[in-house]
Amino acid sequence: MKTIEFIENLNIEKSVNYRKEKDGENYTELPEFRAGDSINVAVRVIEGEKERIQNFKGIVISTRGSSLNKTFTIRKISNGVGVERVFPVYSPMIQSISVLKSGNVTKAKLYYLRGMSEKKIRQKLS
Repeated sequence: MKTIEFIENLNIEKSVNYRKEKDGENYTELPEFRAGDSINVAVRVIEGEKERIQNFKGIVISTRGSSLNKTFTIRKISNGVGVERVFPVYSPMIQSISVLKSGNVTKAKLYYLRGMSEKKIRQKLS
């Protein structure tokens, strides 16, 4: 099992080095976050020859996996429609993650938020 751990650590290191190379001076370490936190993810979007940064701001409803395969799901409400997106933690397409507000929840998976309105979600997470 040690060789698998070594390979995973090597791949994580490659991902971090790629992000450092792309961001230059703007590179930031990924913060610790958990389900219930409101976070802002800056994602690189490539359109043709151009590259731009798009922010995805929402609530973390779940995290899964470990080491290189770790992913997290963010949910936001856009124009009255719920939008969920799954991000790999060590993806080179993520420029930065910032924690806006820390939630106070006791569950690891917040799938019950899917059926709630924005007002009820705010009450539940505070």
